[in-house]
Amino acid sequence: MASHQSGGFLYLPDDAIEALAIPPGEIADAIEAALIAKSEGRLHVTPKSALLPGDGRYMMSTLAVGDEGLTVLKTVSVSPGNPGRGLPSINGAILALDAETGLLKAVMGANWITAHRTAALSAVAARRLADPASASIGFVGCGVQARSHLAALRAQFPLRQVLACGRSTANRDAFCEEVRASGLDVRAADAEETLRETDIVVTSITLDYAVEPFLDAAWMKPTAFAAITDLCIPWRTDSLARIGTVVIDDLEQERAADRPMVDAGAVAGDLIDLVTGRIDKLKQPAAFAFRGMALGDHAAAVLAYSRARKTGAGQVVAHATMDSGA
Repeated sequence: MASHQSGGFLYLPDDAIEALAIPPGEIADAIEAALIAKSEGRLHVTPKSALLPGDGRYMMSTLAVGDEGLTVLKTVSVSPGNPGRGLPSINGAILALDAETGLLKAVMGANWITAHRTAALSAVAARRLADPASASIGFVGCGVQARSHLAALRAQFPLRQVLACGRSTANRDAFCEEVRASGLDVRAADAEETLRETDIVVTSITLDYAVEPFLDAAWMKPTAFAAITDLCIPWRTDSLARIGTVVIDDLEQERAADRPMVDAGAVAGDLIDLVTGRIDKLKQPAAFAFRGMALGDHAAAVLAYSRARKTGAGQVVAHATMDSGA
């Protein structure tokens, strides 16, 4: 074991990060601060890179450096075959390095941060685009993102009713049981019913472009808000024009993408535009569509790292330990 002062790095696996019990609102606040920092040139990010090598696998990475002194690199893989192996479908790791020296400061699990930074990005958008009185929420996709989004949005809105739509009956029923145990009213529903009857809808299906679009934005309530975490894959492209305000996470990143999520003409702006008030008129219904951004990973990772340093969480490993095993 070594101290940080002696040049060690912090090992912070997912269970240790989860045990920090960082409230969803704090992650959203950290992301808002990071958006302001980026707009002021104090945070630098690269567009998210992604590969689809086949068999439904999806691999991505993000990179960002901020004026708090850390460079954060994340890599994540989505492997549809993992549940059959008894493994989570999403796995990855985060490296945090000293922005001046490049020395390794932390090796962190990526699963918890990926789940909760995604939900926090949605929460930042929902603060400005959703009806503050929203009482119902619907989920198309009942996996990790459904759970993290429910936690983040329940902390922000007076939610009472949940509708769940999922391709896997087992996953949907398990999600419903968890929601019911948390004290909310929940029931299974089909896709159209989910969109027609809820104030907020979250779509998070598996990232597979072979899926035939089955969601129609015309089904949304006139005052509804949609958090679209799945590259708009399940949404009928022509129907998205019915949404009054569409915000994406990062315009620069979207311009570099091989397959745009939504027609550029339908986009009102990105998350920085929304947070800094550059979008003049917000019309309903509204949607936030995103592919994930380095800024969110950086903000959540820095927050977790700082909290771990303060509380003594994780394990400090001496750099010499790696050198001796090389």
